[in-house]
This record gives sequence, structure tokens and C-alpha cells, in this order.
Amino acid sequence: MLAFMKIMGIDFGSKKIGIALTDDSGVMAFPYQVVPNNEQFLKYVESVVVEHKVAEIVIGHSLDNDGKPNQIHSAVESFMLDVTLALGIPVHLEPEQYSTKQARQIQGKSALTDASAAALILDSFITKNKPK
Repeated sequence: MLAFMKIMGIDFGSKKIGIALTDDSGVMAFPYQVVPNNEQFLKYVESVVVEHKVAEIVIGHSLDNDGKPNQIHSAVESFMLDVTLALGIPVHLEPEQYSTKQARQIQGKSALTDASAAALILDSFITKNKPK
């Protein structure tokens, strides 16, 4: 019997947030949507988690070029706490330096660039955590 576990990836920006989802088996990441970073964002994430039966969330760990938390990091930590309290599912951090730049190099700039960056973050997490 296969275990199904959908995972959400988030590229957290100060203005926009990219969201990616895996397939039902949790092994392939796909861009999902880009939404504004506003007061409705948490409720939106909750609705996507419920609708798609998401079991875990992976958020890009935003660091500066010296490897230290940057200005967006405190917002990410606050969001992680809110999500954990609201949903009670595991939330992980995954290094995300240059994910948006990498997404642009792969597909060019588009309305889904931040969602593609979220898919790259999610794919990195999946690859690192594959059963050996």
C-alpha cells in the first residue's frame, strides 16, 4: 500500500508569495499559484491545505549572502508559528537563496515565477529527504 503525502512549498516574499504543491505521492513538485502577501494569506494557505490534503509545508529559508537571516526571515518565522498553531502539520525550512533567479533562468519571467521558485524549494527538500 502506497502512502500518499502531498507537500506544499512556499517562496515567501514581502509582496508576493509563491506556492507549489507535490503530486499525491509527494515526489514531484509543481508550481501552483502566486498570491499577494496580505492579511488573507494565512487563511488562503489553510484552505489550500484542506482542499489538497497537504500533510507538510516547506518554506524557503531566506538568508543573506553571508548566510545570516535577512529581513524577510522574521516574517517567515512568524508565519511558521501561525501555520503550526492553525493547522498542526509539520513545517520545514529549506535553503532558498537565488530560487527566484533560478526560476527566471529556467522559464523566463512570468506570472508564475514565484510559484516556480516555490517548486524549486520544494524539489530541493524532496530530493534531500528521499528514502535511501
